[in-house]
Amino acid sequence: MNYFQVKLIKHLLERKTIIQVLTVFWTGLVAYLCLVSSDKLPEVNVFQFDKLGHFTFHFGITFLWFLFWKTTYRTENKFALLKAFLFSFFFGVLIEICQGAFTETRQSDIHDIFANSIGSLTAVFIIFSINKFRSRT
Repeated sequence: MNYFQVKLIKHLLERKTIIQVLTVFWTGLVAYLCLVSSDKLPEVNVFQFDKLGHFTFHFGITFLWFLFWKTTYRTENKFALLKAFLFSFFFGVLIEICQGAFTETRQSDIHDIFANSIGSLTAVFIIFSINKFRSRT
């Protein structure tokens, strides 16, 4: 191998590691923030801030897990996108079940699952649109 090939492989491995760390960190942060006692979190007086948070959390989860499967396993776009969406959806449902079962200051809410799903679907739509645009050029 020549110098440029080694440098390219090193760059790709660094990028893959950064994506892996960000994905695991974001997913862990979401789990923590959703399961920590709400008494320990700052109060925000914005209409439906909770739902916006769920939307943002799951948009990020879907986007990062798509990148994770794309870079780590070189999964085809549509399968990486499907896996990312399904992971986000079932992770959100599991978090809601855990909130109802294991926390005293939180409760399960079907509207949170809806907000999670809308965030995930938005990420899917944006990723799909970007990939479609890139394939045309």
